[in-house]
Amino acid sequence: MKTGAQLYTIKSYTQNVKDFACSMKKIAEMGYKTVQISAVGKDLKPEQIREICDANGLEIALTHSDPNRILYDTEALIKEHDIMGCRYIGLGMMPDRYRTKEWLSHFMDDFKEPAKKIAASGKLLMYHNHNTEFEAFEAENLPNANSKKRMIEYLMEGFAPDEMGITLDTYWVAAAGADVCEWIRLLKDRIPCVHLKDMQIKGWNQIMAPVMEGNLNFPAIFKELENSCCEYMLVEQDVCTQGSPFECLKTSYDNLAKAGYR
Repeated sequence: MKTGAQLYTIKSYTQNVKDFACSMKKIAEMGYKTVQISAVGKDLKPEQIREICDANGLEIALTHSDPNRILYDTEALIKEHDIMGCRYIGLGMMPDRYRTKEWLSHFMDDFKEPAKKIAASGKLLMYHNHNTEFEAFEAENLPNANSKKRMIEYLMEGFAPDEMGITLDTYWVAAAGADVCEWIRLLKDRIPCVHLKDMQIKGWNQIMAPVMEGNLNFPAIFKELENSCCEYMLVEQDVCTQGSPFECLKTSYDNLAKAGYR
């Protein structure tokens, strides 16, 4: 498994070519070898992204892409990922309108064809979970929907593993009150990419934290990931309260390196 940085963590520092280049240099100097492209400036071209990442020895493992481009500009999006040398095309969050019992079936209908096109190109559509995917309800117009199921279970039934993978996010699984290790086992054939972030508690509040700086059982998580199809462990911290985003990414990398993951 390779350790990477999810660039959403440093989104304020990747909005133009100059900042992106400087940030990639800093990421590489920390020791990271892979990155996920997410929330970078819209003016950055795939060729520029690839050139800068190559210059810093950084492999592009995964993206988060605009849902509308996945739906309506699939072929062009695939070509851009070819340019970046990236196999995994990520959906960062299910659009709001689909996250109901009435409309979840429409998500399956709408994204099935793009998922098949992406798979036919030798790539894989990756769905990133938050805590909302662990809400249970009786969905309309879906097979076997006569009893409550979690949204993530409907997704597993609606897409084959070679049509959609899951970018499992350790923090959001825990925030949903679910067992991270159990879900790694359940999704072991669907998680070539995972997001690592930890959870601290301050008073009554859950706080995102650098990896191995909080309360998640990462030794057990690593053990389960080693028995899965995981290829990339991507560090993400949406909100950084323990230092700058760069400091938090460095803390996570150093902790992972000490644990034997680089």
